[in-house]
Amino acid sequence: MKLTAARIVEASMAVFHEVGYAGLSMRQVADRLGVHAGSLYYHVRDKNALLCLMADRVAQQASDEGATALAALPPDAPWPDRIVAQAGALRQALLRHPGGAVLLAGSPRTLSPAALGLMERLLRTLAEAGVPAGPRAIAADAILSHVTGFVLQEQAEPGTPEVREADIAALAERFPLTFTEAGAATPEEKFAGAVRLLCRALGDGA
Repeated sequence: MKLTAARIVEASMAVFHEVGYAGLSMRQVADRLGVHAGSLYYHVRDKNALLCLMADRVAQQASDEGATALAALPPDAPWPDRIVAQAGALRQALLRHPGGAVLLAGSPRTLSPAALGLMERLLRTLAEAGVPAGPRAIAADAILSHVTGFVLQEQAEPGTPEVREADIAALAERFPLTFTEAGAATPEEKFAGAVRLLCRALGDGA
């Protein structure tokens, strides 16, 4: 099969899932494809360029799905609904790519056009809501940080600690609010609720 940038990105995503951000190398990607490492450089300049392409792949999917989610909203949907739609689409895109949250978090360093597009659209939505320029940039960054942080927790390898029932009961007595309230909502409710809290704070300060 002909070697293309798209095939290189696909193989890189698989390697990235296995070895992580720091462990990814062009040689490992070449081994995955069954080619010499030197042949990759005809299509991808270096590792930084490869990371940019990988971040772009994930961010472009999120951008396309975000556009679909926005189009599904009523024309007069309030701006917090449009923020939640964008954040939710990004979360779902990242969940489909193990390591995608790490790639997006590092995308400012690689100047991924699609990732920058996600920020641009968020900023435009906040601008239309009347959020001033200074807080607007901080808010957009906070929303994207919430998405990546939330997905990082969701994709973390589950541990299997052995906790005795007696220990759980003792901790629940010491920390009653944490045990009764922290686990009351579903992940979807927690995610969207946090985004709406950010929007509410922005609306109060706009």
